[in-house]
Amino acid sequence: MRLDDIDPTENARDLGSGGGGGGGGFPLMGLLPLVLGGRMGCGSIALLVIVGLGYLAMSGGGGMLGTTGGAGTGQSPTAGKSGSEVCRVNERRLEACRVMHSTDLTWEKIFQEAGQRYQPATINFFTGGAQTGCGAATSAVGPFYCPSDKGVYIDTAFFDELEQRFGAKGDFARDYVIAHEMGHHIQDLLGTSDQVSQAQARASEAEGNRLSVKLELQADCFAGVWAARNRDRIEPGDIEEGMTAANAIGDDTLQKQAQGRVVPDSFTHGTSAQRMQWLRTGLESGDPSKCNTFADVR
Repeated sequence: MRLDDIDPTENARDLGSGGGGGGGGFPLMGLLPLVLGGRMGCGSIALLVIVGLGYLAMSGGGGMLGTTGGAGTGQSPTAGKSGSEVCRVNERRLEACRVMHSTDLTWEKIFQEAGQRYQPATINFFTGGAQTGCGAATSAVGPFYCPSDKGVYIDTAFFDELEQRFGAKGDFARDYVIAHEMGHHIQDLLGTSDQVSQAQARASEAEGNRLSVKLELQADCFAGVWAARNRDRIEPGDIEEGMTAANAIGDDTLQKQAQGRVVPDSFTHGTSAQRMQWLRTGLESGDPSKCNTFADVR
């Protein structure tokens, strides 16, 4: 995807190794599922909360942007530096920061069309581990979003794993990762995350997993909406790269790889076919209202 003319976001932080703000008690929203409650070889974390019943339309309200305290441990030369300095450490960071800025611009326009105010997210780079507004996390969880501090967190070493372990190559595969986490940011701003927490207490484990799948598939669809709204930047092969990534991280595919069998009631993110379908729905429509996974998961 052609993003080289887009300035990187200024809402970027370098947490170093294990740095960042304190906090806890809020769930992390990750890209990858657990396999039957145990870690996969790459070690990823499931979404730990469940979305509330019903679809919250674009007219929903959003929370204020928050940032966690502290700039990190100082183990990185750019810890505590400006967003631009943090983003320009290497090409992987710069690309992620450009995607962040592009998604912010895209969703800000969508929110304006709906008469709502948008609040940007912050991208947090770390190595090994980080303290977040949702508590401590390590690189083993993969990329994730923390609703408590409106932050996307990533150890960019994951991009190497995405290519080498999951076979998802290309810039759009990486862009999809960031856009998916920004999809969780949109759900947070719309109030879906609050509904998630409330429904978690009422749901059985199986129903909770099904609701989690709907939330994750909507984040995939929102990632597609972003790409569709920037269709003039899509290059040959991009869509295929995104679909390859979505296919590689389906619950059924990962469970087959990890244990040779699948347990549908344990799915938390959706099958490979579902993830590809909802990414495609967003890509083809460019319309957030078409991402109503709560009414229909196919």
